[in-house]
Amino acid sequence: MLAITPLTTITSGLNDLEREASGQGFKFVSRFVNDWHAAVNRFDKAGERILMASWSGRVVGVGGLNVDPYVSSARIARLRHLYVAGDFRRRGIGEALVLALLEGAALHFDKVRLRTDTPAAACFYLRLGFEGVDDPMASHARMLG
Repeated sequence: MLAITPLTTITSGLNDLEREASGQGFKFVSRFVNDWHAAVNRFDKAGERILMASWSGRVVGVGGLNVDPYVSSARIARLRHLYVAGDFRRRGIGEALVLALLEGAALHFDKVRLRTDTPAAACFYLRLGFEGVDDPMASHARMLG
């Protein structure tokens, strides 16, 4: 069944997920993998995390929480690189990843921001309590605490 675990290394399953995402035009998973290999972003600052979703041992999703690099406050987080494999969407995996990423985040952050440009993702985030924002670097935000 579904397991959400911290990501500690880039696995072959994550590489498969990256190829799928790229094939669908989503380049952010490749950016994440490249940044990880280059040690540019390992999600290792206070409060940050990167999680992987597995279904019966197969990597089916990924998502991360960083200090938002587009603002000057370390108390604002950014939800990043959320992707769920096409065959596993609409099973609650994306929601489980987001909720796991937000669990305990209020200890380090006051707000979480993100950017999406797809209507389906926008609806998804609204359903999870995010609000639309008028900001060139973020499409949605959610207060914590």
